[in-house]
Amino acid sequence: MVIVGGIINGLSQSVMGGKNHKTYEDLRGATLGANSLTSGTAFAFRRVLRAKGLEYPRDYKLINVGGSPQLLAALASGQIAAAPLSLPLNYVAEEQGFNTIGRFIDVIPHYQLSVYAVRRPWAEENRPVMVRFMKAIALASRWLYGNKDAAADLLAKEMGLKPAYARKGWEFYTEKGLWNPNGDVNLEGLQVVLQIYAEQTLAKGPLPNPAKFVDQSYLKEALKELGMR
Repeated sequence: MVIVGGIINGLSQSVMGGKNHKTYEDLRGATLGANSLTSGTAFAFRRVLRAKGLEYPRDYKLINVGGSPQLLAALASGQIAAAPLSLPLNYVAEEQGFNTIGRFIDVIPHYQLSVYAVRRPWAEENRPVMVRFMKAIALASRWLYGNKDAAADLLAKEMGLKPAYARKGWEFYTEKGLWNPNGDVNLEGLQVVLQIYAEQTLAKGPLPNPAKFVDQSYLKEALKELGMR
C-alpha cells in the first residue's frame, strides 16, 4: 500500500472536562475516558496529558468508553471526569456546561489522522485513473476552502449537523489546516503517527522516513494538468 493524499491532516479533539474539572491539574487522580486504550488518538491523548505534567497510569485512570457520543454520555453521567471529544460534539458539550480544558492541536500541531491509500502496483498500472482521482480531490479541497457558506451548508446536510456547528467546524478545519488545500499529505504529521505507533508496539531502533510510505507524484501531475500549485 502507498499513501497518495491526505484527508484529515490534524487532530480536532478537545479535552472536555466535567463541570468541576476546568484545568489539566484538576484531572490528577481522576478517571478519564477514551475511544480505545490502544488507538492512535488514545496515545495522542496520553501525549497531550504528559505535556501537561500528567503521566499514565501514575496520575490518572484511563478507561475504554467508545466514540465521541459515548464519551459525551459518560461525561454527562459523571462516569468520567474528562474525555477527548471530536468536532462538533465538543461544541455540544460546551453548550451543556462542560469545560474546554485544552485542544490536542495546541500540543500536537502535526498529525496525519486519515489518508487516501492504494495498492502501489495497481496505482502504477492505472496512473491516468489515479491522476484523475487526485484532480477531483484537489478541486474539491479548493472548493471547500473557497466557498464557506456553501461548504458549511453541505457539511450540515451530509453529516446531520446544526448549521452553526458546521460553520464553526469549517472555520476550525481551514484555519488549522486540517484539510490541505490540495488534498496533500502532511509528512510531519506522518512522522508523529510513526512515533506513536512505535510507542504502542514498543518498537526498537530508528524510525523509518515517512516519505517511504508516500507517493505524491499523482497529485503533482494532477496539479500540473490543472495549472494549480
